[in-house]
Amino acid sequence: MQFSGQIPTDRVTMGAELIGTAAIGDFARALEAAAFDAGYVTEHPFPPDSWLRAGGHHALDPFVALAVAASATQRLRLHTNILVLPYRNPFLTAKAVASLDAVSGGRVILGVAAGYLEAEYRALGADFAHRNELADDALLAMKRAWSGASVQWDGPGYQAVGNTMLPGPVQKPHPPIWVGGNSRRAVRRAARHGQGWSPFPVKAASGRHTRTAPLESIDELAVRIRELGDHARELGRSEPLDVNFVPFGLAMDPTRTPDPDAFCEQVVRLAEVGVSWLSVGLPCPSRAAYCEHAARFGEQVIARIRSSASACDPLAGGVSGACGP
Repeated sequence: MQFSGQIPTDRVTMGAELIGTAAIGDFARALEAAAFDAGYVTEHPFPPDSWLRAGGHHALDPFVALAVAASATQRLRLHTNILVLPYRNPFLTAKAVASLDAVSGGRVILGVAAGYLEAEYRALGADFAHRNELADDALLAMKRAWSGASVQWDGPGYQAVGNTMLPGPVQKPHPPIWVGGNSRRAVRRAARHGQGWSPFPVKAASGRHTRTAPLESIDELAVRIRELGDHARELGRSEPLDVNFVPFGLAMDPTRTPDPDAFCEQVVRLAEVGVSWLSVGLPCPSRAAYCEHAARFGEQVIARIRSSASACDPLAGGVSGACGP
């Protein structure tokens, strides 16, 4: 199991204490020191007031924030969780992704989705009704641009008549793409276009507001992961796909860290059904407190999970009886 920790770039009202260069650098270094594999940021470029009043949030531009995180770390992967593809021209998105991958030495994980906030779509001049078609087109167009070859491509509202993008990404053929969303369409998009799928817990009542399918148990998640594998095999794909999940009971901006025993038990169960990454939010009442929570999570969860994994690995001298949290 690998772990991506939230870099709290949504806390914009706190100013430099939480979103300045020094703060983002401290957060990223804290994640790296705690043995997190990646740090993630969210995005909302221009959210509607009604959504903000209902508990929504702002965020820094993800590419700016992750470039700062890259400059402060050596190995931490840089994870967009998630980037709403139809908000932008796909070639501008491809340029930003390739630039971040180039300056970071190949550390980008590109989490993407079609999004759900219709009022934000309207404010950005994006086509909400056709967001799924736009997301699919963007994935194809970006892959063409990342090839470094001349591109001819007609898309909705744009046309490449022989255009070339350099530099290409360090990771070849491109950074891993994790498709977000719980719907069957998102699962199919991940199987067709991505290297991973990023579902998240959603209660049935909340799903009506976020326009996504509910996902309320590990058993439901296991069914969707089997569907992901089935779709991939139907497309002739044989390579394994990552599954990045937000653990149950640990949403973005939690007020406390989870009980280590219960959390490790959940991690073991999630790994058993095919989850390979977890996106984890950490409490952030202050910069110093965030760093303390990251260190504690690393000691109480990450180190424990990896110690159990080593004990279970016969190549490491372990035996199956040692498995467990």
